[in-house]
Amino acid sequence: MPLTSDVTINFSRFDPKNTPEEAKQYSDFLEKTTTSVPRWFEIGAPKFRELIEEGGFGGLKPVTLPEAQEFEVPSREPGRTIPIRMYKPDNGKPTKGIMLHIHGGGYCLGSHRHVDGLLKFYANTAQLTALSIGYRLAPEHPYPAGLEDCIDATSHLLSNPSLHGPLLFMAGESGGSHFAVLTTFHLLRSHPDFSLKGLILPYGNYSITMSTPSLVTYTKPVLVDRDIITHFRDAYTPGWTQAERQNPRASPMFDDLQALASASADGKLPPALFLCGTNDPMLDDTLLMGLKWQATGSEAIIKIFPGAPHVFNVPTLEIGKEAFGYEAEFLLSKM
Repeated sequence: MPLTSDVTINFSRFDPKNTPEEAKQYSDFLEKTTTSVPRWFEIGAPKFRELIEEGGFGGLKPVTLPEAQEFEVPSREPGRTIPIRMYKPDNGKPTKGIMLHIHGGGYCLGSHRHVDGLLKFYANTAQLTALSIGYRLAPEHPYPAGLEDCIDATSHLLSNPSLHGPLLFMAGESGGSHFAVLTTFHLLRSHPDFSLKGLILPYGNYSITMSTPSLVTYTKPVLVDRDIITHFRDAYTPGWTQAERQNPRASPMFDDLQALASASADGKLPPALFLCGTNDPMLDDTLLMGLKWQATGSEAIIKIFPGAPHVFNVPTLEIGKEAFGYEAEFLLSKM
């Protein structure tokens, strides 16, 4: 009987020969756009946020939808609230529960007001009330401000299901995936009965140590590179040592996932869908976290996209349509 591996890989999804032309063109567009504007840390986060709002980054001006609404939930600080963006299914029928989204942006950029199209997709795909958290941003508000906002908002919704229904799913991309996992792990510890039907985690980072090979060696400025991400990290955790950045409450890759799973209500971590392209410095984060997730006996589906860069899930691209197809299948399979 031949010796077989306990872990297998579909090499065709990593083979550079299988990179679609569209992915190459999109990566080229992002690289040209990234090099045509100042780096965010050169002009400061507030100015770069204004640049994004005005469409000064490759003409990619955020789109807001009139159907989206906003409300606020309390934070742990008296007198301060956390804004939430909401999109309900267009058919007017009752929703089945909440999909809670946490936007990306390296802890410093992005907004809950920039993801209306994504919220609409989640809402209409699975008959959910899709919400996105307006958490505080670094460098004005370094760790743990943004994470605390995510935890506070999620805890409030979890404790008040009469507001918008039960919390069923969480999602977040890039730094939002990081916050989604940290928030989930916090709730697993603090709420003995907490469970989710699933997590959707595109191109997330799960360690702020900046030590994975794909991140260390990634130098091409295709939306992000090691230099850009390092400045995000330093703005979020200013002055931290490497040992401090290995704290599981900041870098969930270092957490004891087996103990978390064993202590959870159903003995497993929530099902998770990980998505990442091979032209992304976060590739190793996705592979390592996805494998650690599976090693607990929990469901983790890892989908890899040949040649796709960071933030490839754009609905006008075929690779983006493929990603949204996987997300829809995942959501519907867990309802």
